[in-house]
Amino acid sequence: MGNSGSAVKVCTDHQGGINWLSLSPDGQRLLTGSEDGTARLWSTADSQCHGHFQGHESYITFCHLENEAAFTCSADHTIRKWDVMTGQCLAIYRGHTSIVNRILVAKDYLFSGSYDRTARCWSVNKEKQIQEFRGHRNCVLTLAHYSSRDVLEEEEEEEEEEEKVSRDLLVTGSTDCTVKVWWVSSGRCYQTLLGHTGAVLCLILDAPNRELFSGSTDYTIRTWNIVTGEQLKVFKEHQGSVICLELVNRHLYSGSADRTVKCWLVDTGERIQTYKAHKHSVSTLKYHAGILFTGSGDACARAFNSKSGVLQKIFRGHKFIINCIQIHNELLYTASHDGTLRIWDIRGICKRNKRRLKKERSVQGRSSQKGSLSRLFNNKVGCMVQQENGE
Repeated sequence: MGNSGSAVKVCTDHQGGINWLSLSPDGQRLLTGSEDGTARLWSTADSQCHGHFQGHESYITFCHLENEAAFTCSADHTIRKWDVMTGQCLAIYRGHTSIVNRILVAKDYLFSGSYDRTARCWSVNKEKQIQEFRGHRNCVLTLAHYSSRDVLEEEEEEEEEEEKVSRDLLVTGSTDCTVKVWWVSSGRCYQTLLGHTGAVLCLILDAPNRELFSGSTDYTIRTWNIVTGEQLKVFKEHQGSVICLELVNRHLYSGSADRTVKCWLVDTGERIQTYKAHKHSVSTLKYHAGILFTGSGDACARAFNSKSGVLQKIFRGHKFIINCIQIHNELLYTASHDGTLRIWDIRGICKRNKRRLKKERSVQGRSSQKGSLSRLFNNKVGCMVQQENGE
């Protein structure tokens, strides 16, 4: 069992549950979006609230923070853009006819997915809808974005003449059990990925390797080739809905309603580790410096050694589900449906893990050197020694 941790700071400014937590690219600020209909801006330097964004007419479902602008989406069917320095609302994006579940900012585009069964593309700098993606039979829950330049060879690009104006693609996951890939410039559906038998809850993209991973309420994770639409692998060991995914160094981490996280080798599909100890669904996860941090419906965050699966620490204090976690400067930030943002010092865990990794590398180095000498010896005396050493 891990040691219990206590928060170094508890921020209680929100009057409702926090649904999402976003970290700015420069790491200087955090943004929380709440059931109270407001978003708040926090400094990572002093952990103080430095901005209060009011204007939505219903709860905020999701938020995204850039260095100079903040974006929020809401059950009031709108998306808003805010000035980080002044707190002023810079733009209101109207067009959706139901709850906006998710937003994604990429280049000059703002993408959104909604219960109205559509995804939409907006100009970040104007209150203008550029494109509507219509074709899902139920609500759009999750989004991903990439450019065909990241995945297509030159001869393949030439085949897509009508899309030459823009090579951006949007990926959408829906409760209709499908994943769709769309050309942003035309709104045309490029691929429909069929295979899931439950709602698609999460997506993660590995564009350089042409792969897309999707997690579903059908208890599976599926890997797809995003150029051909071919289903590559199905990961089947979970006993509950797959809620969240994280991809690090060709290792895929999946959090589930079955109260576990599993680690898979992407290239083989082999499950190499299971992280237990959660007493409820795993709602969010984040990999950092060899440590896997998780948030759960049991109101606790946990830290596991990602390699061994050993539980290193439990962070107790929240009263309800932890919806999102972020990590910056060896501080863990957890946002919960209890309305609080809690900040935890993880320097001790990180330091211990660094020492452990250094020791492992040292052992591996000696083992490698020993192996080299052994091979030199084996070359001289023959293959019998090789067999005895298992080489």
